[in-house]
Amino acid sequence: MNFETTQTNNGAVVNSKVEKLDASNASELKSELVLLNKNGINNIVIDLSKTRYCDSSGLSAVLTANRLCKDTNGQFVLCGLQDNVRKLIEIAQLDKVLTITENQEQALEVIHQ
Repeated sequence: MNFETTQTNNGAVVNSKVEKLDASNASELKSELVLLNKNGINNIVIDLSKTRYCDSSGLSAVLTANRLCKDTNGQFVLCGLQDNVRKLIEIAQLDKVLTITENQEQALEVIHQ
């Protein structure tokens, strides 16, 4: 399992256990997100603190989470970005679209507001 999901009292935290979020595992992340959404969970945090690289497939999975949460009036927060991943998100100008926090604790605060 490349991703570990923990339910919280009003959402879920998905911890990435992969160093590279790319075409080889992004579909697994997307499946996990869709399953959470189908189970009525619309507040999702993705923690990428262990992920050092992300490609367009990985970004697509992140955007899927954002869309699923928005479509169901929930909150999506991305946290724990390493420099390379943060740069990619900034180049794609997704830092203007996504809610990004430094760590899981801050992300959970955003969701609990």
